Amino acid sequence: MVKKAILSYSGGLDTSVCIPMLKEDYGFDEVITVSVDVGQPEHEVKNAEEKAKLISDKHYTIDAKDEFVADYIFPLIKANGDYEGYVMGTSIARPLIAKKVVEIAEKEGASAFAHGCTGKGNDQLRFETIFRSTGKDVIAPMRERNLTREWEIEYAKCHNIPVAATKDKPWSVDENLWSRSIEGGRLEDPNFVPPEEIYEWTTSPEKAPDKAIFVDIGFENGVPVSLDGQKMKGYDLIKKLNQIGGDNGVGRSDMVEDRVLGLKARENYEHPAATILLKAHKDLEQLVLTRAELKFKATVDAQWSELAYQGLVDEPLYADLNAFVDKTQERVTGTVKMKLYKGSLIVVARDSPFALYSEDLVSFDSQTIDQKDAEGYCKYHGFQARLYKQLKK
Repeated sequence: MVKKAILSYSGGLDTSVCIPMLKEDYGFDEVITVSVDVGQPEHEVKNAEEKAKLISDKHYTIDAKDEFVADYIFPLIKANGDYEGYVMGTSIARPLIAKKVVEIAEKEGASAFAHGCTGKGNDQLRFETIFRSTGKDVIAPMRERNLTREWEIEYAKCHNIPVAATKDKPWSVDENLWSRSIEGGRLEDPNFVPPEEIYEWTTSPEKAPDKAIFVDIGFENGVPVSLDGQKMKGYDLIKKLNQIGGDNGVGRSDMVEDRVLGLKARENYEHPAATILLKAHKDLEQLVLTRAELKFKATVDAQWSELAYQGLVDEPLYADLNAFVDKTQERVTGTVKMKLYKGSLIVVARDSPFALYSEDLVSFDSQTIDQKDAEGYCKYHGFQARLYKQLKK
């Protein structure tokens, strides 16, 4: 019987060296690679496909871009997905990629899953929570053999595997429609100033245009549906905002992040569209949701983000939280105007048919509300604190 392994394949250094290792060190007869397109550059998808055909026994490329937007990015926007300031581009994509790999494993009758994650990061958890639900074996050569990137680069050379990483520029890049992450090499030093060369999506704010631009983002039920009044599919809208935001220096993060395992890691990200859409969405919620809803939803959003960051999308609580979030989004419809200028992003106007706002009632020039009615409220406001002060005396 042919012993098959299914490898989640990106075309990068880690997953490429896994292919010969699975045969030489783990005894598999066939290694089948699966690449899932979640919005990475077309050339990257093509390069992964071409490389896989050279060094693997069989390869699948799956187009999951629209599914990624509809079932992962849109729920993230509705939940204001944010983990310690990180917009969760890599983490939100991993469960979808893993689920697609599982589908191919079932089709091919593979006996084991393999991935190129290390034992220090989060991705091993995100992949394996999906893989292990099938009952099949999971193999992680990087983790099991304590491999370093320097060793991998030499191993790739010995096996004639073309890789972009070098000892001088050992950046590890993960890119999808929602974000681009860059890590590794000297970036692991939190006191090292990143060179401009690591950025591809965003212009340096200093070199961005000297004139501000404005964009109008239209939402329906918490989901972005239009840009400057033009209806657009989710994928196209996000792609366009990545270009607009990036050109104006919007959407860079340089942060120290708490990984699930407890390790702190220095991470660099680019995410122009995510920055714009999350800020616009949260502002629109502020206009249409009640104070009580906003307060409770902040707790829900934080818990949702924690689960999504860990890749626990099959945890029942994740579905429960989505049900609450979806209910709140029934009124999150309207338009938000954003100003972009040299890396800054400001909400300058917003409008919604569900706005809990009355210009007449709030205006200093209106007499619709009798201001004297507030006196009774003021007499009781802070009542216990005043009693406490008297007791102290």
